[in-house]
Amino acid sequence: MDTSDKRPFGFWTATALIVGGMIGSGIFTLPAQLAPYGWTSVAAWVIAIAGALIISQVLVRLAQLFPGETGIVAICARELGPLPGVLVGWSYWVSVWAANAYISITAIRYLGVFWPPLTATPAAMVISSIALIWLITLLNLAGARTAGRFQVATTILKLLPLAAVVVLIAGMVVAGGHQFAVNPHSALAWGGITGAIPPVFFAIVGFECASVAAERVRDPAKNVRRATYTGLLMTGLLYIIICTGVIMAMPQATIAAAQAPIALFVETFWGHEAALGVAAFTAIAAIGALNGWVLIQGEVPLGMARAGVLPAWFGRTDRRDVPVGVLALASAAASLLILSNISTTAAVFYDFMLRLTAAANLWLYIGACFAALKRRTAIPAAIAGAAFCLWAIWGSGWQAAGLSVVLMLTAIPLYLLRPKTRLAEQPA
Repeated sequence: MDTSDKRPFGFWTATALIVGGMIGSGIFTLPAQLAPYGWTSVAAWVIAIAGALIISQVLVRLAQLFPGETGIVAICARELGPLPGVLVGWSYWVSVWAANAYISITAIRYLGVFWPPLTATPAAMVISSIALIWLITLLNLAGARTAGRFQVATTILKLLPLAAVVVLIAGMVVAGGHQFAVNPHSALAWGGITGAIPPVFFAIVGFECASVAAERVRDPAKNVRRATYTGLLMTGLLYIIICTGVIMAMPQATIAAAQAPIALFVETFWGHEAALGVAAFTAIAAIGALNGWVLIQGEVPLGMARAGVLPAWFGRTDRRDVPVGVLALASAAASLLILSNISTTAAVFYDFMLRLTAAANLWLYIGACFAALKRRTAIPAAIAGAAFCLWAIWGSGWQAAGLSVVLMLTAIPLYLLRPKTRLAEQPA
């Protein structure tokens, strides 16, 4: 097999994978969830991005030390042992397909603006969301190269409406910022930051994509570092500008009650047609994010199997090196999650899945920090990163944090069935 087929991602594709994973449904829904926090949300953004940068230092350093490993999960297994490796990897995998359920519903809600039958009833929304998951799964079955090209295209398209929002906010600032002055918002309350961190961090999740899929990145020691920092800083700055601008330029109660806060913001100042354009690009953004996370949901178990911490079945691929069985299993799990919440209100489902996804992701970061500590590399960043992650898990609430632990422990039977030798070391 050609090297470019095994490692099809260069710097730009790896960066698009990160940006595409980070910019999904979150940027278009978070202003409503963060509006009640007022100025506290701004502090939460700064702290969360700083925490992500610290964790990124750990991930990048580990990728540099172990460029031959299949990803950060395999590195955790190598340094901490197979059981911790499979636990943090499995937790991360659960968070991926759980996020896909969230993202697919968001995409369908915005597509419903143009074709109402998609969202006419709860059953229609569920069926449409599941169908979208499987359509994107079929796209990924065509191979990582095809999925990567689709990711680049959707990343470029999804940035267009966000750029328009930035221009609108910049215009308000240049005009004197009257809109920001007439709408009072909650003052900064340090005691509220803990509760604001999980939803904010959910939007940031995705900065680790290049580290998780390092096996697909050319020259990972260099490109993982460059892509991670570029994607995180660019997206983080965009989030702060957009979320803060939207929240502060509108009445706090209005934004908090909005189903589509970004579209409402654009409609208020630019009219209905512009809002429809935002709705269209929001759907594109969510579909692009779904594509990136479907790719990752296959790469995580594949890397774990090749590292020897999951049964060999999880490492089986077709002639294009696509883990068909694992992709299908994860998409089926996401579909069942959507079906299980058919009677739950969207607001309750969104909030809980957001916190569960954030908590489940954080266990992988904790594993990476402990792996760095054992290797005695990036020690200050590893200590600070682990402390930040534990604080963020606490902020997600006992229900989400507890369920993340329960789901993590379901991997123990798979650990007991793991092969005696690493799949990557077995003869072809």
